[in-house]
Amino acid sequence: MQPFHLAAPVDDLDAARHFYGTVLGCPEGRTDTEWIDFNLFGHQLVAHLAPKKEQPDHRNEVDGKHVPVPHFGVVLEWQQFEDFAQRLRNHGVKFEIEPYVRFVGLPGEQYTMFFYDPAGNALEFKAFKDVSRLFAKELNG
Repeated sequence: MQPFHLAAPVDDLDAARHFYGTVLGCPEGRTDTEWIDFNLFGHQLVAHLAPKKEQPDHRNEVDGKHVPVPHFGVVLEWQQFEDFAQRLRNHGVKFEIEPYVRFVGLPGEQYTMFFYDPAGNALEFKAFKDVSRLFAKELNG
């Protein structure tokens, strides 16, 4: 799989460096006075200095939870998800949606969690019980 590239706005590069580097454990790549590259589980996330976001996120209901939109993240392996969730708890990350398993017993059964970075960007990390169902079209079969 080819890595994706995502540029995310942040209003404080030092806070982004701490959050993505120390809390999430993403190795830092190239940097400049207005951006920092991070290795986000093999993908390129670039934190770009930008003004603070002023509007709240939109919300969509998914499995009875109010999911912030927009959001981004990575699909992890099941155990990797559990380990990462524990890392976040150990660093005191406040979850918008606590780690839990949604769509239990259905083809799209998955772990998911949502939280925000210091600049207000919503992140979702997930892990599928059966990763081959990642792009399944049917919801229940």
